[in-house]
Amino acid sequence: MILFTPRRRSPDGYSLVNQTVDAIDQAIRDRVLRPGMVMPSIRQFARAHHLSTFTVMAAYNRLVAQGQLQSRPGIDYRVARQQPDRPPTAWEAPQVGPAWLLSDVFADHSISIKAGCGWLPPDWHNETGLQHALRQLVRVPIGQMASYGHPLGYHPLREHIARHLNGYGLDADTGQVLLTHGATQALDIVIRTALKPGDHVAVEVPCYANLLQILTMNGIVTHGVPRTADGLDEDILDTLARTHPLRAVFVTTVLQNPTGASFSMAGAFRLLQLAERHDLLVVEDDVSRELLQGSAPLLAALAGTRRVVYVSGFAKSVMPSLRVGYLLCEPALLQRCAQTKMSLGLTSAEIMERTACQVLRDGRQAAYLRSVRERLSQAHDQVCQMMHEADFEIAHEPGAGLFLWARPRTAIDHPNGVIGLAAQALKAGIWLAPGAYFHPDRRDEGWFRFNVAYSANPALWKFFRDAAQGAA
Repeated sequence: MILFTPRRRSPDGYSLVNQTVDAIDQAIRDRVLRPGMVMPSIRQFARAHHLSTFTVMAAYNRLVAQGQLQSRPGIDYRVARQQPDRPPTAWEAPQVGPAWLLSDVFADHSISIKAGCGWLPPDWHNETGLQHALRQLVRVPIGQMASYGHPLGYHPLREHIARHLNGYGLDADTGQVLLTHGATQALDIVIRTALKPGDHVAVEVPCYANLLQILTMNGIVTHGVPRTADGLDEDILDTLARTHPLRAVFVTTVLQNPTGASFSMAGAFRLLQLAERHDLLVVEDDVSRELLQGSAPLLAALAGTRRVVYVSGFAKSVMPSLRVGYLLCEPALLQRCAQTKMSLGLTSAEIMERTACQVLRDGRQAAYLRSVRERLSQAHDQVCQMMHEADFEIAHEPGAGLFLWARPRTAIDHPNGVIGLAAQALKAGIWLAPGAYFHPDRRDEGWFRFNVAYSANPALWKFFRDAAQGAA
């Protein structure tokens, strides 16, 4: 059986292996080769088409990997039996709840308006820089990446992080940096290492939803402290520290998730003074600093790593799917955190760490971030205007970062509150992030988190207007 005539000198560099793969694939599509048929042996196919056995073997193996052929080692290759096509099922809105918000939503690509998501739109990313980084990675000898990697993470990236933080006034050493599988894992490692079940901590209200889940899963008792425009409500935190055995306080310094607020210098000093007075460990989550226009205090730089554990990552500034984060703390705690990391999942992914390092060291990243900050600033102006027109109350108007924290001034009466309204929105292809998920007590006060990069769609605000009219 002759399937094609190889072109020895293809002008477009079309290799003999590619030609063989495409010819067999086309024969399967044309039903010349039918499911279950035994393929000619590698030697037979090579002889019939005047190819080397190495070319045919490479083509057959690629077709096996693609699911076109099935291999029985030492016996034969057969055309694979394809799974029958099934008619697509009608889309149904998933059940809104904490599990959906924290896991299922990341796999749900059916939602057209992602107003409640926590990341930049795909077409905003530094595509040129990322592609360049991946091309550079291909050139790395496989022997340099074949092992598990260093427990602390890829050393050149840790060096880059330390130098970068030095620019913010933090006297950081490479040996104090531990790379993790995203900033969320860094928080989990700190909690598992520095705290034990039954310990009491303070968190912001509202608070990063994933942090609340991590604390709960580790048996930590949480106490909420209201987030203000320039920091935390120190009077409430001071009262909590006097009446409960608080061990730590968790804060987001810059462009907080979900409110978008940032600490002022005065607010930072007051928090650090209170932490010193009550001997509290401060865990500083700082994943959005690169999206800030201007400057803001960095607690680890002000107080040092004896008092502050610094957590950050590159989901906001590079790309979420890289899953590269880090923590920085004093050396003794860092060694314990490294042991926790190894116990949970051995080392982090060096391939991803190398990619992030290449992007960060590339000359395109600084210009890319300037562009993103400008686009986000414009999105804030547009979405805030739409919110005012829709008669929404906005907690803060930071003009930067991803998030706004807002609610209708006239409460929309729904039997199940904001969660019920979010479920209703989901049926219309709109993802909302109810404020109850960001509250330690799941309290419903009518708030929603909005991602400005996704929230300028008029259909979103039409939904709220229709919901308000329906409630009236």
